[in-house]
Amino acid sequence: MSDPTHVEVHRKARRHLARGDAILKSVIAGIGDCTLVPSGQPFVVLVRSVVSQCISTAAARTISARIDQATGGIAPDSILSLGEQRLRELGLSGAKARTILDLATRTEDGSLPLGALSELTDEEIIASLSAIRGIGTWTAEMFLIFCLGRPDVLPVGDLGLRAAVQVCYELTEMPRPAELRRLAEPWGPYRSIATWYLWRSRGGVPQSK
Repeated sequence: MSDPTHVEVHRKARRHLARGDAILKSVIAGIGDCTLVPSGQPFVVLVRSVVSQCISTAAARTISARIDQATGGIAPDSILSLGEQRLRELGLSGAKARTILDLATRTEDGSLPLGALSELTDEEIIASLSAIRGIGTWTAEMFLIFCLGRPDVLPVGDLGLRAAVQVCYELTEMPRPAELRRLAEPWGPYRSIATWYLWRSRGGVPQSK
C-alpha cells in the first residue's frame, strides 16, 4: 500500500512540475502516477547502487539478483560471508566487491551508522558516504532518492537522466551537468520526482528497489 505522505508529495510535485515545464507536463501525462517510494533498506540500496555503477540497468539487475540468491538476502553478515572471490564470480569487478565488503564491515562494526543518516542533510549524507572508497556522489544520490525519499535531488552525472533530457527536450547532445542544472531550476523542490519521470520516459529506473 502506498504511504499517504508520499502520495501527497507526488501529487504536489506533479502539479508543480506540470505548471512550470511544458515538456515535463507531457511526460507526466504519458506516465501517470509516480510510484517512487523509499525502500527503508539502507544497506540493500547502497549495495545495489554500487552494483549499478557504470553498467546498464539490465546488467545491474542480473548481478543484484545473483547476490540476492547467493546471500539469501542482502545483509552485512551475508555479504561478508561470501568474500571477494565469490562476489567477483557473481559478476562484480574487484573494485566493486571490495567496496561492498568495506561497506558491510563498516555497517557491522558501527563506524557507518546507516540508521542515523536520515537525520543529516543531503550534503552531509553525500560527504559521509563518499568517504568510503568506491562510493561517490552518484551512489550517494541514489541512496538519497531510493532509500530516504529526499524529493529534491538532481543526479547530474546520471547518464540515463542526461539521455532522457536530450530526447525529451530535443537537444543535439546530452546536456553537461551545468546545463542540466540550469534546465532543472524550475523543477525544484521536486527534482527527484522530475528525474524519476524522465528515467521512466526512457523505460527504466535504476536501483528502484
